[in-house]
Amino acid sequence: MNIQINNVIISLIQDDITHQATDAIVNAANSTLMGGGGVDGAIHRAGGPTILQQCKEIIAKIEKLPPGQAVVISAGNLKSKFVIHTVGPVWYGGSKDKPALLASAYRESLKLADEMGVRSISFPSISTGAYRYPLDQAARIAIETVDEFAKNEAQSLNEVVFVLYDDRTYSAYEKALLSHFTHT
Repeated sequence: MNIQINNVIISLIQDDITHQATDAIVNAANSTLMGGGGVDGAIHRAGGPTILQQCKEIIAKIEKLPPGQAVVISAGNLKSKFVIHTVGPVWYGGSKDKPALLASAYRESLKLADEMGVRSISFPSISTGAYRYPLDQAARIAIETVDEFAKNEAQSLNEVVFVLYDDRTYSAYEKALLSHFTHT
């Protein structure tokens, strides 16, 4: 499924993000950047030891990456050129800052990619695995944030791909995408 906003094509696919050849892939990381489960562990494993080494260098300088922020490294053994690590919020029932933090994780990743001249970027569903953010709400925030960026800020970026691992996640993003563009 594809939708075009200005010069940016937004796509949904069901696949493994470590197989993507977009210029950058986004890692739904934890604040230590040391790998973990889900997409984070998969990216660390597929990218090889270069990923972990670069993450250690970043953490030595900043101690931890706060939720809503993003950093970039090279992609090691992955097909993409860069990995952008971002930390989404952990869901504990939904305090008012959680949607803003999740939107910031997407926005900061997009800004970083655009500043680096990245033309294509792949996102997983941030915070909806181990961090338990409700999938329907997370999908809506992701779509709205990417739409806003495409309309108002995108310079080099012309392709945003949501790489969704399973049927349930793909369906939630498809519903959010259709709903958002039916009402805007």
